Amino acid sequence: MVGQALTSVAIVGGGPGGLGTAIALSELPFLKVTLYEKNTEPREAGAGISLSTNAWRVLDLLGASDGVKGGSKSNTHQRNAYTGKVLNVTQHPENSAADSRGAIRARRTRLQSALLSRVPDGLIQFDKKVVSLENLSGPGVRLVFQDQTEAIADIVVGADGLHSVVRKVLLPDHKLHFTGNSAFRVLVPKSRLGHIPDITTTTSWWWGEAGHVYLSDVDDEEETKDPRFEITVRSYREPEISGKTVFWGIPATNEKVGSRVEVRYTLIRDAVSAVAEGEWREFATFAGPRLDKITHWDKIALIGDASHPLSGAFGSGATFAMEDGWILARALEFTRFASYPARDALEIFEQIRAPYYAKMYQHLDEVRDKTQQLQAQEKGFDVFLQAKIDSFLYEDKDFIYQNDIKKVWDDYLVAGQTRF
Repeated sequence: MVGQALTSVAIVGGGPGGLGTAIALSELPFLKVTLYEKNTEPREAGAGISLSTNAWRVLDLLGASDGVKGGSKSNTHQRNAYTGKVLNVTQHPENSAADSRGAIRARRTRLQSALLSRVPDGLIQFDKKVVSLENLSGPGVRLVFQDQTEAIADIVVGADGLHSVVRKVLLPDHKLHFTGNSAFRVLVPKSRLGHIPDITTTTSWWWGEAGHVYLSDVDDEEETKDPRFEITVRSYREPEISGKTVFWGIPATNEKVGSRVEVRYTLIRDAVSAVAEGEWREFATFAGPRLDKITHWDKIALIGDASHPLSGAFGSGATFAMEDGWILARALEFTRFASYPARDALEIFEQIRAPYYAKMYQHLDEVRDKTQQLQAQEKGFDVFLQAKIDSFLYEDKDFIYQNDIKKVWDDYLVAGQTRF
């Protein structure tokens, strides 16, 4: 170790994945870490975020779990959006005795603040939008920013989300497509909905043919005087607008959102009507083909949504990205102390995380096939809805929500899977 130069790492993107990676890598004394964020200040778009056992485990490793509070999801109802009939009452599938904190829904800003508090001062550079990357003939990657400045790093971490610039440079033929789904999200004071019975007492999913509505606490009422409540209206059949590739956090009118719930149960319409004009935000979902590799040039690792454009299929994307960052840190630590080159750390990262994402895609393929079979049988909405809920609740997703990322790393070492 004596006399070895610092390895420079550039993290592109300051979302939960980028921040988690910055925390994990900054703890390694042989790295010089810089995070480049395109916004001029910390910014988190969205409403609530789900955190489960897998999230608590990685947040504990990052030292950020104490700063995240939210509303419990332990009492979750699945309901028919047209009749209001309760089809299932259960603990959310993410809940587990493995962690007494259970599954919660928290404000996204809470998670961001908890992670930011653990990032060393001066590590983040704001207003630095990456526009291109160059694979240098020797060591390193050149990053070019919109402000015409440049930086060179030995390793680049693409943590810049679904619409990743890093991925576009590496894989110019990889194209995203609009899924036809949009989510309209808002956080409102819970007191504003108090006059509507049966709305704020549980976490609930109200399922319809052309969309669903999700309702949940996002605050711990014991520590919040004016707790907020999330309303998300998901529409499955949105028209694609030519020339538009990103709808993320743009304002949506009450009229537009209301038109997506016209035929829904009366209580849902009342809840949507309680939202003040100008509060709704629209988030269109995009997806893309699965990637054959999540590391490139022996210098770049893609993490989170940049590496698996799933469009939020499992509601745990922030956790996946933080797990990625923690594993990358362990791989770099391992190879450094074994005097192996950094490119071997990227190979280890690929060996561990790529199969994990492949398993997710396999699960999605199986669910898609079952759905298509039901649609072909034309069994009717009630049968289709029950099958959808059964799949949503009972399909084996422990490999996601109960994932223990530290155990994954320990098992990898014990098994001797690395070729080093």
